[in-house]
Amino acid sequence: MNFTTIETGRRGAVALIGLNRPDKLNAINPQMIAELDAALDQVESDDSLRALVIHGHGRAFCAGFDLKAGSDARRSGEAAWRDAIEADLALIMRFWHCPKPTVAAVHGYALAGGFEIALACDMSVCDSTSRFGEPELRFGSSIVALLLPWYVNPKRAKQMLLSGEDRMDADEALRQGIVNRVVAEGEALEAGIALARKAALMDPDSVRLTKRAINRSYEIMGLLDALQNGADTSVEIETLETGLRSRFNEILRRDGLKAALAWREARLEGKD
Repeated sequence: MNFTTIETGRRGAVALIGLNRPDKLNAINPQMIAELDAALDQVESDDSLRALVIHGHGRAFCAGFDLKAGSDARRSGEAAWRDAIEADLALIMRFWHCPKPTVAAVHGYALAGGFEIALACDMSVCDSTSRFGEPELRFGSSIVALLLPWYVNPKRAKQMLLSGEDRMDADEALRQGIVNRVVAEGEALEAGIALARKAALMDPDSVRLTKRAINRSYEIMGLLDALQNGADTSVEIETLETGLRSRFNEILRRDGLKAALAWREARLEGKD
Protein backbone atom coordinates (compact mmCIF):
# COMPACT_ATOMS: atom_id res chain seq x y z
CA MET A 1 0.00 0.00 0.00
CA ASN A 2 1.04 3.60 -0.54
CA PHE A 3 1.32 5.48 2.74
CA THR A 4 2.01 9.17 3.32
CA THR A 5 2.47 9.37 7.11
CA ILE A 6 4.37 6.12 7.66
CA GLU A 7 6.90 3.98 5.83
CA THR A 8 6.93 0.19 5.92
CA GLY A 9 9.65 -2.32 5.17
CA ARG A 10 11.18 -5.53 6.39
CA ARG A 11 14.48 -7.07 7.44
CA GLY A 12 14.02 -10.76 6.83
CA ALA A 13 11.26 -11.91 9.18
CA VAL A 14 11.12 -8.54 10.96
CA ALA A 15 8.55 -5.97 9.82
CA LEU A 16 9.43 -2.29 10.07
CA ILE A 17 7.00 0.58 10.53
CA GLY A 18 8.51 4.07 10.51
CA LEU A 19 6.45 7.05 11.63
CA ASN A 20 7.04 9.62 8.91
CA ARG A 21 5.85 13.12 9.75
CA PRO A 22 9.30 14.42 10.72
CA ASP A 23 8.32 18.09 10.38
CA LYS A 24 5.69 17.46 13.10
CA LEU A 25 7.95 15.24 15.25
CA ASN A 26 5.81 12.34 13.99
CA ALA A 27 2.70 13.59 15.77
CA ILE A 28 -0.17 11.16 15.20
CA ASN A 29 -3.10 12.53 13.21
CA PRO A 30 -6.22 10.67 11.98
CA GLN A 31 -4.55 9.74 8.71
CA MET A 32 -1.61 8.19 10.54
CA ILE A 33 -4.01 6.20 12.73
CA ALA A 34 -5.69 4.78 9.63
CA GLU A 35 -2.36 3.99 7.98
CA LEU A 36 -0.95 2.34 11.12
CA ASP A 37 -4.08 0.21 11.39
CA ALA A 38 -3.68 -0.89 7.77
CA ALA A 39 0.03 -1.63 8.21
CA LEU A 40 -0.61 -3.64 11.37
CA ASP A 41 -3.28 -5.62 9.53
CA GLN A 42 -0.66 -6.50 6.91
CA VAL A 43 1.92 -7.53 9.50
CA GLU A 44 -0.52 -9.69 11.43
CA SER A 45 -1.77 -11.48 8.30
CA ASP A 46 1.68 -12.21 6.81
CA ASP A 47 2.99 -15.49 8.24
CA SER A 48 6.49 -14.74 6.93
CA LEU A 49 6.72 -11.79 9.32
CA ARG A 50 7.39 -12.89 12.89
CA ALA A 51 8.15 -9.65 14.75
CA LEU A 52 7.64 -5.92 14.35
CA VAL A 53 9.79 -2.85 15.05
CA ILE A 54 8.24 0.61 15.18
CA HIS A 55 10.50 3.66 14.96
CA GLY A 56 10.42 7.30 13.97
CA HIS A 57 11.96 9.28 11.13
CA GLY A 58 13.65 12.60 11.72
CA ARG A 59 14.52 14.06 15.13
CA ALA A 60 12.09 12.11 17.30
CA PHE A 61 10.25 8.86 17.81
CA CYS A 62 6.85 10.50 18.32
CA ALA A 63 5.59 13.64 20.06
CA GLY A 64 2.11 12.20 20.68
CA PHE A 65 -1.26 12.90 19.15
CA ASP A 66 -1.62 15.96 16.94
CA LEU A 67 -2.94 18.81 19.07
CA LYS A 68 -4.66 20.52 16.16
CA ALA A 69 -6.73 17.40 15.49
CA GLY A 70 -7.69 17.41 19.16
CA SER A 71 -8.73 21.04 18.95
CA ASP A 72 -10.96 20.23 15.98
CA ALA A 73 -12.59 17.38 17.94
CA ARG A 74 -13.26 19.66 20.88
CA ARG A 75 -15.28 22.03 18.73
CA SER A 76 -17.36 19.06 17.53
CA GLY A 77 -18.59 18.09 21.00
CA GLU A 78 -18.46 15.17 23.44
CA ALA A 79 -19.42 12.43 20.96
CA ALA A 80 -16.58 13.41 18.63
CA TRP A 81 -14.16 13.49 21.56
CA ARG A 82 -15.21 10.02 22.70
CA ASP A 83 -14.79 8.63 19.19
CA ALA A 84 -11.35 10.23 18.89
CA ILE A 85 -10.12 9.03 22.28
CA GLU A 86 -11.43 5.51 21.75
CA ALA A 87 -9.66 5.40 18.37
CA ASP A 88 -6.43 6.67 19.94
CA LEU A 89 -6.58 4.07 22.71
CA ALA A 90 -7.39 1.27 20.26
CA LEU A 91 -4.36 2.21 18.15
CA ILE A 92 -2.00 2.20 21.13
CA MET A 93 -3.28 -1.15 22.33
CA ARG A 94 -2.84 -2.78 18.93
CA PHE A 95 0.85 -3.05 19.80
CA TRP A 96 -0.09 -4.77 23.07
CA HIS A 97 -2.57 -7.16 21.44
CA CYS A 98 -0.55 -7.89 18.27
CA PRO A 99 0.03 -11.67 18.18
CA LYS A 100 3.63 -11.08 17.11
CA PRO A 101 6.36 -9.53 19.29
CA THR A 102 6.49 -5.74 19.04
CA VAL A 103 9.58 -3.63 19.68
CA ALA A 104 9.77 0.16 19.94
CA ALA A 105 13.09 1.68 18.80
CA VAL A 106 13.14 5.15 20.34
CA HIS A 107 15.31 8.18 19.71
CA GLY A 108 14.68 11.79 20.64
CA TYR A 109 11.29 12.54 22.13
CA ALA A 110 8.71 9.86 22.97
CA LEU A 111 5.92 11.90 24.49
CA ALA A 112 2.25 11.43 25.37
CA GLY A 113 0.71 9.01 22.84
CA GLY A 114 4.17 8.26 21.45
CA PHE A 115 5.39 7.30 24.91
CA GLU A 116 2.28 5.17 25.38
CA ILE A 117 2.93 3.29 22.12
CA ALA A 118 6.44 2.49 23.37
CA LEU A 119 4.94 1.28 26.66
CA ALA A 120 2.38 -0.88 24.82
CA CYS A 121 5.11 -2.63 22.83
CA ASP A 122 6.48 -5.86 24.25
CA MET A 123 10.03 -4.52 24.37
CA SER A 124 11.67 -1.13 23.90
CA VAL A 125 15.18 0.08 23.22
CA CYS A 126 16.29 3.69 23.09
CA ASP A 127 19.38 5.68 22.31
CA SER A 128 21.08 8.16 24.60
CA THR A 129 19.21 11.13 23.10
CA SER A 130 15.82 9.82 24.17
CA ARG A 131 13.47 11.80 26.39
CA PHE A 132 10.22 10.33 27.68
CA GLY A 133 7.20 12.00 29.21
CA GLU A 134 3.52 12.71 29.58
CA PRO A 135 3.11 16.50 29.27
CA GLU A 136 -0.65 16.49 28.70
CA LEU A 137 -1.63 18.06 32.04
CA ARG A 138 0.69 20.98 31.33
CA PHE A 139 -1.88 22.32 28.89
CA GLY A 140 -5.04 21.06 30.57
CA SER A 141 -5.39 17.97 28.40
CA SER A 142 -5.67 14.28 29.27
CA ILE A 143 -3.79 10.99 29.05
CA VAL A 144 -5.26 8.51 26.59
CA ALA A 145 -3.63 5.27 27.77
CA LEU A 146 -2.78 5.13 31.48
CA LEU A 147 -0.16 2.42 31.04
CA LEU A 148 2.61 4.02 33.08
CA PRO A 149 1.20 2.97 36.51
CA TRP A 150 1.54 -0.65 35.36
CA TYR A 151 5.28 -0.20 34.84
CA VAL A 152 6.49 1.95 37.75
CA ASN A 153 5.52 2.46 41.38
CA PRO A 154 2.61 4.80 42.19
CA LYS A 155 4.74 7.69 43.43
CA ARG A 156 6.92 7.70 40.31
CA ALA A 157 3.86 7.45 38.07
CA LYS A 158 2.12 10.31 39.87
CA GLN A 159 5.25 12.46 39.74
CA MET A 160 5.43 12.16 35.98
CA LEU A 161 1.72 12.34 35.24
CA LEU A 162 0.61 15.03 37.69
CA SER A 163 3.55 17.36 36.96
CA GLY A 164 3.45 16.91 33.19
CA GLU A 165 7.05 15.66 33.21
CA ASP A 166 8.46 15.40 29.71
CA ARG A 167 12.22 15.08 30.22
CA MET A 168 12.83 11.59 31.65
CA ASP A 169 16.19 10.63 30.18
CA ALA A 170 17.27 7.28 28.80
CA ASP A 171 19.14 6.14 31.91
CA GLU A 172 16.15 6.90 34.14
CA ALA A 173 13.86 5.05 31.73
CA LEU A 174 16.15 2.02 31.99
CA ARG A 175 16.19 2.18 35.80
CA GLN A 176 12.41 2.40 35.87
CA GLY A 177 11.96 -0.62 33.57
CA ILE A 178 10.42 1.47 30.79
CA VAL A 179 13.08 0.37 28.28
CA ASN A 180 15.07 -2.84 28.01
CA ARG A 181 18.30 -1.33 26.77
CA VAL A 182 20.01 2.00 26.11
CA VAL A 183 22.40 2.29 23.16
CA ALA A 184 24.56 5.01 21.68
CA GLU A 185 23.05 7.87 19.70
CA GLY A 186 21.76 6.72 16.32
CA GLU A 187 21.85 3.00 17.14
CA ALA A 188 18.32 2.42 18.43
CA LEU A 189 16.82 1.11 15.20
CA GLU A 190 19.51 -1.50 14.62
CA ALA A 191 19.35 -2.53 18.26
CA GLY A 192 15.58 -2.86 18.00
CA ILE A 193 15.88 -4.98 14.87
CA ALA A 194 18.45 -7.23 16.57
CA LEU A 195 16.10 -7.75 19.52
CA ALA A 196 13.16 -8.46 17.21
CA ARG A 197 15.24 -10.97 15.24
CA LYS A 198 15.87 -12.97 18.40
CA ALA A 199 12.13 -13.23 18.99
CA ALA A 200 11.53 -14.02 15.31
CA LEU A 201 13.78 -17.09 15.57
CA MET A 202 11.49 -18.68 18.13
CA ASP A 203 8.62 -21.01 17.23
CA PRO A 204 5.84 -18.57 16.20
CA ASP A 205 3.02 -20.47 17.87
CA SER A 206 4.93 -20.72 21.14
CA VAL A 207 5.69 -17.00 20.99
CA ARG A 208 2.09 -16.08 20.22
CA LEU A 209 0.64 -18.21 23.00
CA THR A 210 3.25 -17.13 25.55
CA LYS A 211 2.68 -13.47 24.77
CA ARG A 212 -1.04 -14.00 25.10
CA ALA A 213 -0.55 -15.68 28.48
CA ILE A 214 1.67 -12.88 29.78
CA ASN A 215 -0.76 -10.21 28.62
CA ARG A 216 -3.66 -12.13 30.08
CA SER A 217 -1.97 -12.09 33.49
CA TYR A 218 -2.10 -8.28 33.48
CA GLU A 219 -5.61 -8.26 32.06
CA ILE A 220 -6.79 -10.52 34.92
CA MET A 221 -5.34 -7.93 37.29
CA GLY A 222 -7.60 -5.35 35.65
CA LEU A 223 -5.41 -3.60 33.08
CA LEU A 224 -8.05 -3.34 30.35
CA ASP A 225 -10.76 -2.14 32.73
CA ALA A 226 -8.35 0.43 34.16
CA LEU A 227 -7.46 1.69 30.68
CA GLN A 228 -11.13 2.03 29.77
CA ASN A 229 -11.74 3.97 32.98
CA GLY A 230 -8.82 6.17 32.03
CA ALA A 231 -10.30 6.77 28.59
CA ASP A 232 -13.64 7.71 30.16
CA THR A 233 -11.79 10.17 32.40
CA SER A 234 -10.01 11.52 29.33
CA VAL A 235 -13.35 12.28 27.69
CA GLU A 236 -14.52 14.01 30.87
CA ILE A 237 -11.39 16.16 31.01
CA GLU A 238 -11.42 17.07 27.33
CA THR A 239 -15.04 18.18 27.39
CA LEU A 240 -14.59 20.44 30.41
CA GLU A 241 -14.46 24.10 29.53
CA THR A 242 -11.75 25.82 31.54
CA GLY A 243 -10.06 29.14 31.11
CA LEU A 244 -6.67 27.49 30.71
CA ARG A 245 -7.81 25.14 27.97
CA SER A 246 -9.81 27.82 26.17
CA ARG A 247 -6.83 30.17 26.14
CA PHE A 248 -4.46 27.45 24.92
CA ASN A 249 -6.79 26.48 22.08
CA GLU A 250 -7.43 30.10 21.15
CA ILE A 251 -3.69 30.64 20.68
CA LEU A 252 -3.38 27.27 18.89
CA ARG A 253 -6.06 28.19 16.34
CA ARG A 254 -4.91 31.79 15.87
CA ASP A 255 -1.11 31.56 16.02
CA GLY A 256 -0.25 27.89 15.67
CA LEU A 257 1.16 25.15 17.87
CA LYS A 258 4.55 26.73 18.47
CA ALA A 259 2.97 29.89 19.90
CA ALA A 260 0.53 27.90 22.06
CA LEU A 261 3.35 25.81 23.51
CA ALA A 262 5.40 28.96 24.18
CA TRP A 263 2.46 30.46 26.04
CA ARG A 264 2.09 27.27 28.06
CA GLU A 265 5.74 27.27 29.08
CA ALA A 266 5.66 30.96 29.98
CA ARG A 267 2.59 30.40 32.16
CA LEU A 268 4.24 27.52 33.98
CA GLU A 269 7.25 29.71 34.65
CA GLY A 270 5.04 32.46 36.03
CA LYS A 271 5.62 34.83 33.12
CA ASP A 272 2.00 35.05 31.94
